[in-house]
Amino acid sequence: MALVGASMIALGGVVPTLALGPFELLPPGAEGETLGAVGERLTSSSPAPWVPYAVAVLAVVVAWLALRWLLVQGRTARVPSLRLDEEERGHTDVAARAACSALVREVCGYPGVRRGRARLTESERHPCLSLELVLAEDADPVAVWRRCRADGLARLRDSLGLDRLPTVLRLSVSGQPTGRELA
Repeated sequence: MALVGASMIALGGVVPTLALGPFELLPPGAEGETLGAVGERLTSSSPAPWVPYAVAVLAVVVAWLALRWLLVQGRTARVPSLRLDEEERGHTDVAARAACSALVREVCGYPGVRRGRARLTESERHPCLSLELVLAEDADPVAVWRRCRADGLARLRDSLGLDRLPTVLRLSVSGQPTGRELA
């Protein structure tokens, strides 16, 4: 993206210089005119004097929209903290990272779970959970999901005081079994 931006800036400086500047692309008297002469002819024969201003305004609007889009790409939907309760004298916040770490520690203790990662997204009041687990080759994914839902997610919902916690679960399998013998 930086390379594209740098090339666009370079082109933005070169094109006007070629069109209006002292450079002649073709020698005078050759098959055509210089690019500067063509630019002069186009700007002098313009039917409306407001056209260059309209083009400049349009360029500024497009540049602003492109900058806004670029800044939005850098944002994440990650929630930094969750508000547990709010009273007259204050409120209680908990770091979302701490809640996710506790969940991952618990879930990584389940049979067949090698490692995990969790993050809360969306909003402070109505978060969503993204849970990624890496399972051993011989793990039962259905059993892991049931235990996560019944134990880990239920405990997280209770501790955060949430009635519901929409969750996206991504399971992947590593190439090594846990060492348990399959029956």
